Amino acid sequence: MATASIATQYFVEAIAAEVAAGVEVAVESWMAQIEQALTDPQLTTLGRMNAAREVLENYKRLTGRPLLQCRRAS
Repeated sequence: MATASIATQYFVEAIAAEVAAGVEVAVESWMAQIEQALTDPQLTTLGRMNAAREVLENYKRLTGRPLLQCRRAS
């Protein structure tokens, strides 16, 4: 029975690692899009802000989260 428990633990750890890697890739992608919007030399300052806002609105639309919750300062 101990072998099955160890195998289950490895399986759960492998799944958790895959989920964490997926989250990291997704966050990196969104941050790269925001960075690109904010550093585009062909846009005005207002254009950069609007481009960043478009990335945010796209995120909200794709995730179905029209309102984002603020992280509370500790």
